[in-house]
Amino acid sequence: MERPTRTRERDSDTDTNQQAEEVSSEQTCDECGSNALITSEDQGELVCEECGLIIDTTNIDRGPEWRAFNTSERESKSRVGAPTTQTMHDKGLTTQIDWKNKDAYGRSLSSKKRSQMNRLRKWQERIRTKDAGERNLQFALSETDRMASALGVPRSVREIASVIYRRALDEDLIRGRSIEGVATSCLYAACRQDGIPRSLEEIADVSRVERKEIGRTYRYISQELALEMEPVDPKEYVPRFCSELGSSEEVQAKANEIIDSTAEQGLLSGKSPTGFAAAAIYAASLLCNEKKTQKDVADVAQVTEVTIRNRYQEQIEAMGIH
Repeated sequence: MERPTRTRERDSDTDTNQQAEEVSSEQTCDECGSNALITSEDQGELVCEECGLIIDTTNIDRGPEWRAFNTSERESKSRVGAPTTQTMHDKGLTTQIDWKNKDAYGRSLSSKKRSQMNRLRKWQERIRTKDAGERNLQFALSETDRMASALGVPRSVREIASVIYRRALDEDLIRGRSIEGVATSCLYAACRQDGIPRSLEEIADVSRVERKEIGRTYRYISQELALEMEPVDPKEYVPRFCSELGSSEEVQAKANEIIDSTAEQGLLSGKSPTGFAAAAIYAASLLCNEKKTQKDVADVAQVTEVTIRNRYQEQIEAMGIH
């Protein structure tokens, strides 16, 4: 009986497409009994990592038949489209007609072809939405994308906001409420779920609805959809506020220390996290001899100077500073 061949140890400089994948622990090596089996994607072999025994050589290579050595080459050879996304009403699966009036070889189109392509673009936009529901969804998702761009939040927040809006649409929670209000509330909920510190005031600044309506709609949607929202930690606002004020890292660390110390004594209960963070930054600036006016801190945190004075007095009394 012919003994199985063994493979040599692979060099550490192998190509990235030769990286091995862990195999299920249910299968074990026939020779050493180890379950540390890896699949070599370049040769289609199932190999034991401990003793080097080749167990199977008939694996199917499910990767592309071409090779690429950089990002631009990989993109040019790829024959798949963009991944599906929840931020578009059709999830990005429709055909897009380029606005350039050129053919595949880069040559300009004739006047007859240009008018034909304009008609195709127009009908393409019309048939993307088949009814009023899809048109409203398209408008809501475009509003969400606009506000997210103005707030500077990452792509993940836009995806979460789109999923929440679709859930609200499926539960018929939008009836009787404005599309802009529900879309803004979903964006605020997505920011809180993803841990991105954005206050209601900041959300209202980029929205076309008032702050009171956003808060009311947000409470209704979070309750109906059973969204689990943790209380906002004031320390999440400290780095951004300190960056806009030009404060040092010493002030930022002192502000976090003040928040931790006073929150343990129960002062945070029922207080606005933005106002609490702003007061801690103001107190830390005074303690670190980097004096900032209450107006400067209030403008950055979008709270009133009265709020900062009240929270500041409570914090310094709780810490025993006079």
